[in-house]
Amino acid sequence: MNVATTTPGFDEARSVDGTPRPGWGELVEDLARLGETGLARARAHVEHQLASDGVTYSPVLGDAPVPADGEVAAPERWQLDPVPLVLHAEEWAVLERGVAQRSTLLDAVLADLYGPQDLLRHALVPPEVVLGHEGYLRAAHGITLPGPRQLVVHAVDVARGPEGGFVALADRTQAPSGIGYALADRAVLARVLPDLLRRSAPRRLGAFADTLRTALHAVAPQAVEQPRVVVLSPGSHSETAFDQAYLAALLGLPLVEGADLTVHQGRLWMRSLGRLEQVDVVLRRVDAAFCDPLDLRSSSRLGVVGLVEACRRGTVSVVNPLGAGVLENPALVALLPALCRALLDEDLVLASVPLSWCGSPEGLSHVLANLGSVVLRPIGAGTSVVPGRLPAAEQEQWRARLGAEGWRWVGELGVELSQAPSATRGGLAQRPVVTRLFSVGQASGHVVMPGGLGGSFGAGEHPAWTERPAAAAKDVWVLSTTADQAVSHVAGPQVLPSPRAALGSVSSPRVLADLFWLGRYAERTEALTRLLAAGTARAGDVRPSGTAAAETTGVLVAAAGALSGVAVDGAEPLVVLQQLTTDAARQGTVAHSLNRLVGVAGAVRDQLSADTWAVLSSAEDAVDRLVATRAADGSELSGCHAVLLSCSLALSGLAAENMVRDPGWFLLDAGRRLERSQQLSALLRHTLGTPAGTRTAEVLLLESVLVATESVLTHRRRYSGELAPGGVLALLLLDPANPRSLVFQLQALAADLRALPGATGTSRPERLLEELVVTVRRLDADELGVVAQDGTRVGLVGVLDGVRASLRALADAVSAQHLVVSSPVAQPVEYGGMR
Repeated sequence: MNVATTTPGFDEARSVDGTPRPGWGELVEDLARLGETGLARARAHVEHQLASDGVTYSPVLGDAPVPADGEVAAPERWQLDPVPLVLHAEEWAVLERGVAQRSTLLDAVLADLYGPQDLLRHALVPPEVVLGHEGYLRAAHGITLPGPRQLVVHAVDVARGPEGGFVALADRTQAPSGIGYALADRAVLARVLPDLLRRSAPRRLGAFADTLRTALHAVAPQAVEQPRVVVLSPGSHSETAFDQAYLAALLGLPLVEGADLTVHQGRLWMRSLGRLEQVDVVLRRVDAAFCDPLDLRSSSRLGVVGLVEACRRGTVSVVNPLGAGVLENPALVALLPALCRALLDEDLVLASVPLSWCGSPEGLSHVLANLGSVVLRPIGAGTSVVPGRLPAAEQEQWRARLGAEGWRWVGELGVELSQAPSATRGGLAQRPVVTRLFSVGQASGHVVMPGGLGGSFGAGEHPAWTERPAAAAKDVWVLSTTADQAVSHVAGPQVLPSPRAALGSVSSPRVLADLFWLGRYAERTEALTRLLAAGTARAGDVRPSGTAAAETTGVLVAAAGALSGVAVDGAEPLVVLQQLTTDAARQGTVAHSLNRLVGVAGAVRDQLSADTWAVLSSAEDAVDRLVATRAADGSELSGCHAVLLSCSLALSGLAAENMVRDPGWFLLDAGRRLERSQQLSALLRHTLGTPAGTRTAEVLLLESVLVATESVLTHRRRYSGELAPGGVLALLLLDPANPRSLVFQLQALAADLRALPGATGTSRPERLLEELVVTVRRLDADELGVVAQDGTRVGLVGVLDGVRASLRALADAVSAQHLVVSSPVAQPVEYGGMR
């Protein structure tokens, strides 16, 4: 296969003479065997697997606040290049040693800056470099983690220069992201290219998760024997929400937000139903300044009031420590060679990209002399500047500014990134690549993940110049030298259960609220889809009773509009039915409910089976395909409804078979039962509340109602196929053996409420439900089917309106007693998010 060459740079895969470099031989041969067609199939397979796994990235937080109406931008699909980045064993040994040394050095610097501050006292680090950086938190001075390591998790972005040597582009110490993505990428490629993975035998990544878990337990307060560890997230709308949830699930840790935690009597607690559970270790994915609005940034809505005080008392350990972000200061990074000699008595193995701090005369002189070719990076918050791309007048202004406040800026002389084969839509091409490597600090030293999160950029792009994320991720394969390091199978990383698992899972009220609404949105999506499917089938009815079918179709379309809350404008029925299926911008449609379902599922990703995402992806794809057809006919609309209903049944099965019967499951089921009861009551009210004009239309309408409630076969067995309003109402309202009936839902809901912690039998939700059950059981189906003098079933309408009002009151009572229902956190725009 021909590889298109774009910009010059070190070729990762081939030597100057064109022969494959060590480790790349088999991969180059396999790529050649695949050809462009095979590579295109691999790309498509990767995209499908990523969608099935729900791997997403949302580069929106920090760029704009959450809209006032509560809607948020949809996350983007994660992009993964099926062509990995290969590192042979010998070069990895050097790189691993360099990353571990760099982690050890930064750990020593961090301990000093928040401890004795000898580096400042002996002028090894200029005070303005530390005190002038917003990552240095004075409130965190003196706070230390138990054990010898302060920097527990470290990531470093590494690139290879023109001569093939590695350099560090940036250190990530605030709250490094990407471990979850790296592990997910490996799992995807293991399914897409299993033979290639087996032949190349890269070192496994799964053990790194065990290492991280062990390190987190090791930094717990010393008096704690079985520490409870949580992952603190900015929320489900964070740009790396998947990364956080995937890692939390892999480690077996609760994924929490600031609202789930509270500080009481100097200790950190996690809220649960009716009780508080002490938290001992927090793996934070929130920038430190936002972790405590009392001692740090007062405008933060992401943190926990009093967290700094709890850390100061030593009752909780936060990883990485509050204030670790100061190590990301490029001016401090520029001093690492000297600091390495001073603190470790060694030369720096993994050098940084050339940096010059403009606060020193030498650094300023060097930057001014090369102003046209440097990138100016602020030592703190702010945007980098490329003076060489500015007009001459603005360049002169920058010269003056650097002369006046040079200590605020660092000049970076970028390196020409190496190039690696990358799969693009046009075939195989050379693209600039960067790799993020991770390490975890333990008592014995820093352990480096044998791989990482690679990234390829567009032709001619460079992260130092564009400050844009990579165009696609790349799995990083570190080749083995011994059999015990090789991949023995292609399954995902295996992780031992958490030591606290035997104590029982704990879910916060926020998580429980999300699960409750997960059940409601799932049922809302299914109920409306079933009604639309019945309407679509009736709209295509070509039997002689065409007029009756048209009347029935009109009733069903009007009922769908009433259930969804969308005004039906009298357009062609199939057009209206398609709009109610695909118009995500209109609240109440199937597409809108599906989007909400996917969003709330993302908020509790760590609670759900991995198969959930394949189901949700299939449902989204079905709607997207129908949208793409624009003017769909009845068969296309029916096909979409069939897929959506299959997905709804699959979700029900996953919840029934794969979820532990804990409070979260009972609230999910309670949400489903409540929503099904409301949807059923509304359906019957808007279809059977007014009789059809003819007996034929009445029969067709009753048939469609049974189809929409999945009760056709049950009715045939019970009533020998004879259709009458009384029989249909008896089956759908009063039959305790019919899993689609109202009374069945209320009985199941009662069981759910009894199973919740704190259930007494006399709580407000239980009392309201008992009153509703008594009311429903007193109903007479034949009386409800009677038509009054005004031509309507006024008795049925009144009863169903009363039932719906009682259900709304019941839902409010459940929420008030058991849940914390809140809108998405709209953190002010200054929150920069993870990097």
